[in-house]
Amino acid sequence: MSRSIAERWPELPYAAWKDTRDTLHLWTQVVGKVRLMLMPWQNHSWHVALYVTARGLTTSPVPWQGGSFEIEFDFIDHVLWVWTNGGHVREIVLRPMSVAEFYTALLAALRELGIEVHIRTMPCEIAECVPFEQDTLHAAYDADYAKRFWRVLLSASEVFSHFRTGFLGKTSPVHFFWGSFDLAVTRFSGRPAPRHPGGVPHLPNAVAQEAYSHEVSSAGFWPGGGGPIDYAAFYSYAYPAPDGFGAAKVRPAQAFFSKELGEFLLPYDAVRAAREPDAALMEFLQSTYDVAADLGKWDRKALECKLGEKGKVRPI
Repeated sequence: MSRSIAERWPELPYAAWKDTRDTLHLWTQVVGKVRLMLMPWQNHSWHVALYVTARGLTTSPVPWQGGSFEIEFDFIDHVLWVWTNGGHVREIVLRPMSVAEFYTALLAALRELGIEVHIRTMPCEIAECVPFEQDTLHAAYDADYAKRFWRVLLSASEVFSHFRTGFLGKTSPVHFFWGSFDLAVTRFSGRPAPRHPGGVPHLPNAVAQEAYSHEVSSAGFWPGGGGPIDYAAFYSYAYPAPDGFGAAKVRPAQAFFSKELGEFLLPYDAVRAAREPDAALMEFLQSTYDVAADLGKWDRKALECKLGEKGKVRPI
């Protein structure tokens, strides 16, 4: 593997950074819930997501009393930045510390900036958990692995963003959901979907039902943790899954359908090992979408276009 590929798609063995991964998941939930409480609700919970930046993950500007502020995880200098449009800033050094300490430090930094926000402190989408202010168990932070994780998000975001250009219908931003701790991009057929059954741990059924109010083909990257797989993987699913979805053939060869998860998976290491990792990931995104759209009888002619090219206007 060339040095450039290794830097772009670094090793990310789940067992080696599990404790950091679990702690970072909860830290992102604390930050994400600040945004959740201060943003008007947007369809499919798009208002809660974080976004990949050239240094880490950000809330993007959050409105506050006629101004705005932003919270960003900087995985190069390993600092959590809190800055306002008035030029004021606070920083929290990212180091091994408990979720409780991180929660206290962030709310204190916000108060120093004149920002008062109250969040629900029970984590979302995690079966066994305690409120943030009580969590002294999760306290790991390996700076190297946090940076590797961000590098994967950055590379995946670039491929997802290119994939997104080939769709004319409604499509989500490429965004990071702190509840499930994954980077995702979603395409919509435009048709309503059956009511979602809910049942997600510590997530009101109404939230899941609103999120899946319309038919989707969704893909993303998940770094592993819990459930039937304990390794990083790219995923793709359809809601509702059309008949024959799980039995369909997709590419590349290492991709498979997980009956436990109800979605196609492509192990991250298979992408890393590919001669052209970006192309292998794009193949997975396109082939799994093709299956969802064809079996679901989407109006592909109306919804799709050629992938975008740099500096060229889309022909019509």
